[in-house]
Amino acid sequence: MRIIILGPTASGKTELSIQLAEEFNTSIISADSRQCYKHIDIGTAKPSPKELERVPHYNISLLELEEDDNAMSFQRRAVKWEEEIIQESKHVIYVGGSTLHIQSLIQPFNEMPEADEKNIANLEKRIENEGLESLYGMLKEIDPEYIKKMDGMNRQRIIRALDVWMQTGKPFSSFHDEDEVQPDKNTVVLGLKWPRQKLYDRINLRVDRMIEQGLVEEVKAILAEGNSKELQSLNTVGYQEIIKYLDGEWKLEKAIEKIKTSTRRYAKRQMTWYKRWNFVQWMDADEMSVKEMEEEVLNRLR
Repeated sequence: MRIIILGPTASGKTELSIQLAEEFNTSIISADSRQCYKHIDIGTAKPSPKELERVPHYNISLLELEEDDNAMSFQRRAVKWEEEIIQESKHVIYVGGSTLHIQSLIQPFNEMPEADEKNIANLEKRIENEGLESLYGMLKEIDPEYIKKMDGMNRQRIIRALDVWMQTGKPFSSFHDEDEVQPDKNTVVLGLKWPRQKLYDRINLRVDRMIEQGLVEEVKAILAEGNSKELQSLNTVGYQEIIKYLDGEWKLEKAIEKIKTSTRRYAKRQMTWYKRWNFVQWMDADEMSVKEMEEEVLNRLR
């Protein structure tokens, strides 16, 4: 049985997933588009070292910062990991909030070409000269369906979609099956939801904790290693804002507030996406303890 736990950022997915993994004696695959990178730990809310000791995790600190990644690459990795896990356990648990990563598990991508480095370089140059909005407008004309699915003006996804179109002449959205997204009978999708204001309060508190845990120092160390500020992996809420603070563009207080605002907006986009899926079995996380949610999941799986 494949168990997918989704929900907006800061909704409590990690704790529930670890409890369930211990119950089922299985492993967890992170369906997060940034936790797969090394070195960006605090701002991506990776499981703590103690949590990683409790349960084996996949797709955590796997890639170097300069490596590109996307939902299709994740899907390919996940297929192999799942085969390994199912040999030892009856269940595999996925946890994350990255919408396309989750969708790739439910509705796998059709095969599409690998990235063309020349196309990528040309598109990056156009962004440098004309701004990301120029490419966004181009993609909107070419593939309006994909624009509807994208969670905001995502640089990496815009470039990837345009690269595929440049290589094939086909819109990126055409590489998904036309059938309605529905999980198979061996997949259960569970969602954690919160009243909006309570979720926003949790997000604000999480950002404050990230600062206390050393997010600024983490970003300083990454840049001190000579990593480019333009890396895809660093084009991430939390890191971009702290980079602007370190560059002297913003005061720290402004950077922190911007992180909170951007994270709240991201959570809103996540929930808008999830609402399209009528198969998600929602749980009211504000009214239940983690233990109660665990028992609820076990009851649903019986």
